[in-house]
Amino acid sequence: MGCTEPTKEANPELGCNGHERLCDAALDEVTFAGTHNSMANFDADWMAANQQHGISRQLQDGIRALMLDTMEWNGEPYLCHGYCELGAQRLSDGLAEIEDFLAENPREVIIIVFQDGLTREVMTSSLEESGLGRRAWTREGSIPTLGELIDRDTRLIVTSEHHEPPPGWYHHAWDLIQDTPYSFESEEDMTCELFRGSIESPLFLMNHWVGTPLPTESGAAVVNGAGVLGPRAERCEVERGRRINIIAVDFYNKGDLFEVVSELNGTD
Repeated sequence: MGCTEPTKEANPELGCNGHERLCDAALDEVTFAGTHNSMANFDADWMAANQQHGISRQLQDGIRALMLDTMEWNGEPYLCHGYCELGAQRLSDGLAEIEDFLAENPREVIIIVFQDGLTREVMTSSLEESGLGRRAWTREGSIPTLGELIDRDTRLIVTSEHHEPPPGWYHHAWDLIQDTPYSFESEEDMTCELFRGSIESPLFLMNHWVGTPLPTESGAAVVNGAGVLGPRAERCEVERGRRINIIAVDFYNKGDLFEVVSELNGTD
């Protein structure tokens, strides 16, 4: 096991999320590398952080699914988890990082899962003001391919744990996503059972991190290793009878997340 590095093709500008073969794949046929509590990072001096690097670096490295928590702090909207005193970033600044990345990388598709402690009105207005609202996909009819999302520049899938439309692009997370449990103390505890969402929800999120109760880099290095992450992904796909679309981890830079995602996508 080592530190994962992003995987790149010779001409990523011709592909979708870096690979030409993914352009014809529907959103529910692609696996996205994701991060848990994406905003909480040691580079910005957060306490009890879940990641080493912040949002921009994560996106540059190949993370394409972000799990972000929002709260009101001192009367303003922030990204923080539980206690903003332990670490916080203005929501507008975090959204600006995502918008900048999408503007600079027109062939990339990103998924966000918001654990939103703010009202729908504050959340959607913040997304509109950042420029992300105009890039957000609205579910209508069949699930699109990555190529279709890119051609329409609706390259951001926005989901909310606590709210639902309108607007149409502000999806209720558990209408669109089904997931696994996430409170694991060791790799032996990890199951593939249905937790949130329903078996009809088109996207499948595998939560894959351990906490004792706080996240640790050493624990992430173990469970993010190919020998643990790969077999669990295979087991969950078999048990649930569907493709994993998001693998969310702590400390994505430890272990083999990108290699496992590439193998699942057939892009290794």
